[in-house]
Amino acid sequence: MRRSFTVALERYGYEMAAAADGLSGLEIFRDGSFDLLILDVMLPGLDGIGLCRRVRETSLVPVLMMSARGDGLDVVAGLEAGADDYVVKPVDTYVLVARIRSLLRRATYTPSAASQPERVTAGAPTVDGEVLVFGDLRLDTAGLEVAVAGEPVALTPTELKLLLEFAAHPGVVLERHTLLRNVWDYGWDGDSRVVDLCVQRLRRKLGRERIETVRGFGYKFRR
Repeated sequence: MRRSFTVALERYGYEMAAAADGLSGLEIFRDGSFDLLILDVMLPGLDGIGLCRRVRETSLVPVLMMSARGDGLDVVAGLEAGADDYVVKPVDTYVLVARIRSLLRRATYTPSAASQPERVTAGAPTVDGEVLVFGDLRLDTAGLEVAVAGEPVALTPTELKLLLEFAAHPGVVLERHTLLRNVWDYGWDGDSRVVDLCVQRLRRKLGRERIETVRGFGYKFRR
């Protein structure tokens, strides 16, 4: 499977490096420069979840997790470890390529003018040039930098795009399928667990009180 995916993705123009086990993969990752990682959960030695945690200690590179069980604990554990998305084996190459392209778009995301507030209204965040201020949270929408109480916060591309989506609609309830479409680029119904677990990671980094759960609907970013 590793060889077949390598050949298939090279035909799509990607430069690939492959490893048969987690420790070898970690060594290759540390010795090179990569735009995206695809990690199988069931890797020998160091499994994909452990490898993802090791990668997240030093890097925010997009991570796509591959699991043989779409409804198992593997998916949740992988996303909690810091993966941005996942696919379930067996997976068609065109689906894998679509997920890869989506992740790479997020990694090079530049907010459009339409996503920027045109004016400040009552209850909206204060605007300082290209910086949105929500209390002690500062979001530089041009430089794509985040700080809380003056301390920089490192976000993965997916976490950052999710925060930008929330910040563009403060006080508005955003349904999970809306977030899947706008952040994960899903043109079909995806697994809402990716949204829930990414929100959990944002709460840990920014403060739990900033994102409110609206039961039965979705999430709301507090003004």
